[in-house]
Amino acid sequence: MTDLLVLIPDFKALGIELATVLMFGSLLLLLLTGMPLAFVTLLVALIFALGWFGPGAVPLIVSRIFSFVNSFVFVSVPMFVLMAAILDRSGIARDLFDAMRLVGGRLRGGIAIQTLLVAVVLAAMSGIIGGEVVLLGVIALPQMLRLGYDRKLAIGVCCAGGALGTMIPPSIVLIIYGLTASVSIGDLFTAAFFPGLMLAGMYAAYILIRAYSNPDVAPIPEVGEIALSEKLRLLKGLFLPILVVMFVLGSIYGGIASVTEASAIGVLGVTISTIIRREFTPKLIMGAARQTLATVGMIVWIGVGASALVGVFNLMGGIRFVQALITGVSDEPIVVILFMMLILFVLGMFLDWVGIALLTMPIFVPIVSQLGYDPIWFGVVFAMNMQVSFLSPPFGPAAFYLKSVAPPDISLGEIFMALLPFIMIQIVAVALLIIFPGIAVG
Repeated sequence: MTDLLVLIPDFKALGIELATVLMFGSLLLLLLTGMPLAFVTLLVALIFALGWFGPGAVPLIVSRIFSFVNSFVFVSVPMFVLMAAILDRSGIARDLFDAMRLVGGRLRGGIAIQTLLVAVVLAAMSGIIGGEVVLLGVIALPQMLRLGYDRKLAIGVCCAGGALGTMIPPSIVLIIYGLTASVSIGDLFTAAFFPGLMLAGMYAAYILIRAYSNPDVAPIPEVGEIALSEKLRLLKGLFLPILVVMFVLGSIYGGIASVTEASAIGVLGVTISTIIRREFTPKLIMGAARQTLATVGMIVWIGVGASALVGVFNLMGGIRFVQALITGVSDEPIVVILFMMLILFVLGMFLDWVGIALLTMPIFVPIVSQLGYDPIWFGVVFAMNMQVSFLSPPFGPAAFYLKSVAPPDISLGEIFMALLPFIMIQIVAVALLIIFPGIAVG
């Protein structure tokens, strides 16, 4: 330990200004080497803790980490991830897509609208985007391509629709924000519900405008009249998913259950659905458990690293320094908010949303409150901003998820080009939330 301390410079002598530049510069350089974000943040936190405070700072890092993982609400994260993993392995999503044929009908662009509706229901069931994008890529994308839909429109609908889990409760993004900002997750869910549906509505409007202005973009499929018996069979595919959504969101909004309790209700509902459908097997549940362990493990490790780094930076006085820098940008509160949105937009191109939330919100949320804005509203704006990060190049995860299941002739470059109109719609949605904060009503 003594040998290690000799190698670490005295960062305190540099002052907080140079130390801040050095900390985030080393963070960026280590990320460029390909090291995982969780390990980079932990390493930088440890080095700067030892260099600024000495060995006595290590227990402070441990206590900071413990306070993060000890939150009761955090239990809801693995529950919602498990819901998504079970959905991923069952046929519920496929039957849901088939059932939406009753909604799409002979509407021009109906399959794309049908895909969007499925995405909304799946988002309201699980709140995880990765599985939704993959499911839509497997189920909806081949269907649209087969029917002659414009490739870019089909790709964009699958990616943008799958990413709606960021906004529509029970969103994991909102849960992590609530934990970081110390605000009510139930209030966040209530405030985000309409903006999430608004964004889905904006996507639907774009699809219909494209489809009716250029019929070749979205041909109407040649299908006959659906018999009553077939309609009843299709409606069965809607019943169980809608029931699960009603139980999960209804219990939260009705004040019957907390978010954590509702997540357990959701897992129970999805599990019972697979039993009723005779799909429940030991292989299904073990696969879902492994997927949940991998996903939650990643979230926890990023959370641990980011909490340690923010804790050390706070003790150094860095958070006060950065807050002064940000508020010094302008005397106009709205300009400061826009500057923070720009920072989040740029970070979203390179970092995972978990890391962004845990690294920036301890700095941003006090500024937001100080400027007189509602942290609940800002959480909804943050989640909408993260919508953009899921699609934007060069590291938009939704594009990579879709590429993993898309036909080989669809390149990653084509996927990113297809997403540009949807990214513009998301930016417009962020602007609407900032101009009309009443849209996000907590």
